[in-house]
Amino acid sequence: MSSTADETGGGRPQKTGGKDHKKPTAEALRGAIQLGIGYTVGNLTSKPDRDVLMQDFYVVESVFLPSEGSNLTPAHHYPDFRFKNYAPLAFRYFRELFGIKPDDYLYSICKEPLIELSNPGASSSWFYLTSDDEFIIKTVQHKEAEFLQKLLPGYYMNLNQNPRTLLPKFYGLYCIQCGGVNIRLVVMNNILPRSLKMHYKYDLKGSTYKRRASRKERAKSSPTFKDLDFQEMHDGLYFDADTYNALMKTLQRDCRVLESFKIMDYSLLLGIHVLDRKMRGRGSRGDSRRQGGQKVLYSTARESIQGDGKAAEPLPDGDDDTLGGIPAKHKEEKLLIFLGIIDILQSYRFIKKVEHSWKALVHDGDTVSVHRPNFYADRFLKFMGGTVFKKIHPLRGASSRRKKNSMPSCRSASQEVLSTVKEESQEERRAQSLENLDDTDTHSSQKPDVIPSSTRLNPAISAATLSSASSIDDVKTELQTENRTSSSTLALEDSTLPISDSLASTPESGLDVYLVSRFDEA
Repeated sequence: MSSTADETGGGRPQKTGGKDHKKPTAEALRGAIQLGIGYTVGNLTSKPDRDVLMQDFYVVESVFLPSEGSNLTPAHHYPDFRFKNYAPLAFRYFRELFGIKPDDYLYSICKEPLIELSNPGASSSWFYLTSDDEFIIKTVQHKEAEFLQKLLPGYYMNLNQNPRTLLPKFYGLYCIQCGGVNIRLVVMNNILPRSLKMHYKYDLKGSTYKRRASRKERAKSSPTFKDLDFQEMHDGLYFDADTYNALMKTLQRDCRVLESFKIMDYSLLLGIHVLDRKMRGRGSRGDSRRQGGQKVLYSTARESIQGDGKAAEPLPDGDDDTLGGIPAKHKEEKLLIFLGIIDILQSYRFIKKVEHSWKALVHDGDTVSVHRPNFYADRFLKFMGGTVFKKIHPLRGASSRRKKNSMPSCRSASQEVLSTVKEESQEERRAQSLENLDDTDTHSSQKPDVIPSSTRLNPAISAATLSSASSIDDVKTELQTENRTSSSTLALEDSTLPISDSLASTPESGLDVYLVSRFDEA
């Protein structure tokens, strides 16, 4: 049977009329939650799998469960109540997308009693945790449940595109009508595991207006601090470059999704476990199920920031020690970070606009938490990327030392190449000069052995034959060096006219006389 009527709303049970209605006790509420989810999800397994249609997002199934039981429902020892299941086929698809089988879902929620958690926020919601740490059950207001229903088609599209997200993962939306009150609740992923002690917990919005934990909250054994507290207690959490970039990319993508839905006033729930402190609080119940049984896909912080559809890398020592936490550092401490975006069921409706306008008159409008969705997203990302999360930069000294050490080897290699080139060019010039002399000897019939017998003239002859070469300046420099060390330096320095020019200007009949005289002077 389906129904779309929802008369009253609220997180905590509230009376709706003047009749003598009895509020359900905390124990009765926990029992009704388990019984209602167990019955509706169990019946859903008989329905065949098919594609999710648009009308599936707006279906509400309702069943009445009397305490004495009926032909369709079991008997129980709680007060009579009616249980509503919102968009059952759509949420079944969401659970399958994250690898949650129906048996595992029912085992986690219905096998053992739910654990009630304290609520650090300003809302009047109740929180229940399953014994295996997998799921959080939170009561929501009527407007929040209604907004989530409207959000489901876009939420469906976003999860199909990117299942790795820090946004809340909704696995079910239900309503319990008991004693004249409506209690609406959502089932979500759990961000902070009980198996590891959270030495610090923060609820961060990127705002500074009244963002400090109260005295009552600070007096708790595990308080939840806020933005101003983080700035005083930490100077940032440091990640390696790859982790930082993946984390900020995930946050940017998620914030743009929320901005497109005109969602604001959300928070980043941040849990910090200090590895150096041996203060681990292992849960006594459900741990075996957590370690060896169901593993919800993309449920941990580490999996959520590993993007682009790649499978999560297995940890070397299993998941027992880190439970999917992200490694980080603060000063000399090694940390595990657990985080997720929470409280996204706040749209920028008229009441929020009025609240922001009123606060902006009294305080700086840019510092209050309630703001326009686009401004809120930009401020949120700026605070997370600049104040909360920081990147570990590599040491510059190491790279500069490597460059310095590589310079001598480069210089020696270049010197060897230059010397080799010079030697080869010198040999080529000498060979060319000898060829020129042989050509001259062919034209001259007298004393053909005078020039070849004089080895001291070869450098000068080489210089004369390479007058058009581009390296003539280098050759001249080498000739000057050789001339200083040679015993024939004076004779070569006095001769300013190249030998080839002298031969060209000397008459052919007097060639031999000229060469002999030059040789004697040398």
